[in-house]
Amino acid sequence: MTVLQAAAELRAKKLSVHELVQESLDRIARLDGRVNAFITVMAQSALARARRLDEELAAGVDRGPLHGIPVALKDVFSTRGVRTTCGSRIFADYVPDHDAAVVERLTGAGAVIVGKTNMHELAYGITSVNPHYGAVRNPRDPERVAGGSSGGSAIAVATGMSLGAM
Repeated sequence: MTVLQAAAELRAKKLSVHELVQESLDRIARLDGRVNAFITVMAQSALARARRLDEELAAGVDRGPLHGIPVALKDVFSTRGVRTTCGSRIFADYVPDHDAAVVERLTGAGAVIVGKTNMHELAYGITSVNPHYGAVRNPRDPERVAGGSSGGSAIAVATGMSLGAM
């Protein structure tokens, strides 16, 4: 399902935000052990946000096309209260007290952050083979790299674990 298809289903009340987010989380639980796309999964906060966004839609509040859409973030974007490792052991315990501008904009637009994705350490490389959090695996051929420093984000979208990713 694409972002536009999901947005249409939400507005037609054929699908709830909670159902859409739960499907993303179910896919993560089912697939991530094989592809290692996520460093941190934010299931509890994602489901709580999904309930609030469903309430908003029911009350006639529509934040736009990203309202209720499950999105993953490369683990380089500061996310308030959520460990942000930059794929490095150096930042393994870093929990920012603020959101990066892109996180503010996504959440303001109604996106639901389902997790932080694996990446090449410090975004300094092209393979997404991470010595601290494991290699991101290509879902079509696990012996091949996912590509880029944002491999986890690419794989999250390619496998439907999220509908969008930064």
